[in-house]
Amino acid sequence: MQRKYKIALLASAAALTLSTLTGCSSGSEQAEKVTELTVYSGRSEEFIAPFFAEWEAKSGIKLNIRYGDSAELAAQILEEGKNSPADLFLSQDAGSLGAVANEGLFITLPKDVAADIPAQYVAADRTWVGVTGRARVFAYSPDRVKTLPTSVTDLTKPEYKGKVGIAPTNASFQAFITALIQIKGEDVAKKWLEDIQKNDVKIYPKNSAIVEAIDKGEISFGLVNHYYVWEVSEALGRPVKAKIGFFAKGDVGNLTNVSGAGVFASSKKQAAAEELINFLTSRSTQDEFIEKTHEYSLIPGAKAPEDLPALSEIGAPSVDLESLKSIKATQDLLIEVGLL
Repeated sequence: MQRKYKIALLASAAALTLSTLTGCSSGSEQAEKVTELTVYSGRSEEFIAPFFAEWEAKSGIKLNIRYGDSAELAAQILEEGKNSPADLFLSQDAGSLGAVANEGLFITLPKDVAADIPAQYVAADRTWVGVTGRARVFAYSPDRVKTLPTSVTDLTKPEYKGKVGIAPTNASFQAFITALIQIKGEDVAKKWLEDIQKNDVKIYPKNSAIVEAIDKGEISFGLVNHYYVWEVSEALGRPVKAKIGFFAKGDVGNLTNVSGAGVFASSKKQAAAEELINFLTSRSTQDEFIEKTHEYSLIPGAKAPEDLPALSEIGAPSVDLESLKSIKATQDLLIEVGLL
């Protein structure tokens, strides 16, 4: 389901003041004003294009954007290596960022880049920084469901047979499986995947399709990110017949991941790319993310999206986001059990 948002500039009083991109940057940027940046975006065009357009208008810099799935873009970047034409990678999950950072392809970002983002949402070596928060939840039909699961492991029980939807090709689902491996071990993760398949789980291409299926009565539960019920409702122009539920505090099903960004070491426009990150992580833009995309701001004290608990109250498991970089091992496991 596509996200459709109007492209609107923020009021000048709330506008972020972008620093001059010449005269105070690297040697190559001092010599010639930056006019273009190349961005690999794992965030969908419908979602992020309005924010990119806003920055283009403010900075005067044209963005050349390649959109795609975060995991697929990460694989492409690893293949391109130091020859990648990209200046910045914007990913929908920390795992894809970690996989790229692990190969030494990102610079260490200065402390004044994304300065308001807490350390728990930033790589320890500052090779990438979080931009927005994204909570894993279960969506469910309030008309057909009376008893809610308390753990993601409950979904393998007989009472949920044929009633649950997942999206194995989605990067967020793969990040959840990676977290499950980190917390419980690969054997437990493999058994959960096998058991949920035996429980006649329904496979969908993406999170929004899962919410649509709940709305249509095809299934009663689905593992998605928190904002998809809101997103589908917005796209349809009506409330959908689905609600958001959280598992018990600490359950891996409540994983809080981040979208985030890193700047390429091979880029000759690093200062300009850093300014784009500063724009995306500024308080004014973060407020726009909450309102227009229903995602969480990572800035402490920011309000939560409407009708949702604060990020600190979700009860997310204790997971080092840098550990989610093992996406290839996760994909190999999903292939082994027949879900990819």
